[in-house]
Amino acid sequence: MLKGDARTPGSKNCSSAWRPSASASNGPSREIAVRPGIVFEMGLGHGRTYDHLRIHLPEREIYVLDRETDCFADCTPPQNYLLLGDIEDTLASGATRFGGQVILAHADMGSYVEANNIATSAKLSRCLPAVLSPHAIILSDLPLELAGTRSLPHPPGAPQDTYFLYVNGPR
Repeated sequence: MLKGDARTPGSKNCSSAWRPSASASNGPSREIAVRPGIVFEMGLGHGRTYDHLRIHLPEREIYVLDRETDCFADCTPPQNYLLLGDIEDTLASGATRFGGQVILAHADMGSYVEANNIATSAKLSRCLPAVLSPHAIILSDLPLELAGTRSLPHPPGAPQDTYFLYVNGPR
């Protein structure tokens, strides 16, 4: 569960699921394109994924959850879309405000410390389901055990065990 350089290709290949398009014939992108909901970006980092989401999902409200901001100035979310604090606390307050509204959840919260990854995975697994809408897509750099979800196959070319994809609800 440690992060490493090998996760980058998985992240890039799995990020294709964020891009809704008329030409998408299957997979998560089509599901996201036809369903209402907001986006949760958990783990802002330098803001590259947030920027990517803004570009490819311009009609969506994107809320960012992180402990602090340390990103490029042009990748900083507006203050009213930034939820700062421990992920367990921000998801708990998010459940009150956004319960059942998140159609896409992206979590990039892993670290190089195994104990931290285990704790973060447990927090996400426990708290994330409360905000998910039916058929929500979840992408994570950590494996999760989310009640009511099932795993999705990786896009072609994405390495296994470097990124994890889920959908909320039964087949």
